[in-house]
Amino acid sequence: MAELVFFSGTMDCGKSTLALQMDHNHRARGRGGVRFSCNDRAGYSTISSRLGLHIDAVEVEGGTDFWDEVVVRRTSGLRVDYLICDEAQFYTPAQVEQLARVVDEMEVDVFAFGITSDFRTRLFPGSQRLIELADKVQVLQVEALCWCGRRATQNARTVNGIMVVEGEQVMVGDVAPSTGGDNPSGGNAEGNPEPGVVGREAVVGYETLCRRHYMRRVTVHGANLMAGADQPLPFDIDACLWPGAGELRRS
Repeated sequence: MAELVFFSGTMDCGKSTLALQMDHNHRARGRGGVRFSCNDRAGYSTISSRLGLHIDAVEVEGGTDFWDEVVVRRTSGLRVDYLICDEAQFYTPAQVEQLARVVDEMEVDVFAFGITSDFRTRLFPGSQRLIELADKVQVLQVEALCWCGRRATQNARTVNGIMVVEGEQVMVGDVAPSTGGDNPSGGNAEGNPEPGVVGREAVVGYETLCRRHYMRRVTVHGANLMAGADQPLPFDIDACLWPGAGELRRS
């Protein structure tokens, strides 16, 4: 029986790597499939892994209809046994329902991969609908880590190294913040701050944090600054307030 399976987790837990591996395994057994992605960090129509793997894919846009995508291929003689759907958090609820229909009425396996919640700890609409409709929801076993070494459970957005909890839900930024320097968010792999630039100075970045440091808004950049500052009282880093933490504690 075909299934709709949602593989979820934070950033850096290997979702895209697993997507590529599953696609390879199914193709090696003679099955035909289609790869989909949306807003991948490597660019348009691509599934990429931070391990350096990447492969072409069909870009999912607002008007993409998964039912039509499968019908067009099958009527043209192509074999479609499964779909690999990466960055599924960016899909619309209607598109997730199309995936469920493809599974139920066409017996096509759908393997969706995505982040569950955004930088505000709110569910992405696509992820929420997948949780509601999926036959299985599997949290990936590879644990992303916070800068402190604890298991990371939250995705944090930073602007010039400082964590923010307001803004558009979808905003492209770097995912490998550096530990210091003039550009705390590091820019992309080429060293260019685009496309995570907001205005002329601010650079958007993302990192994974444990719940403790997410709630206290302590990023790796902030922790490094505080670690290097004079601390006359016997406080550890967690006791120091990073910009925004005071308002959060009083709320």
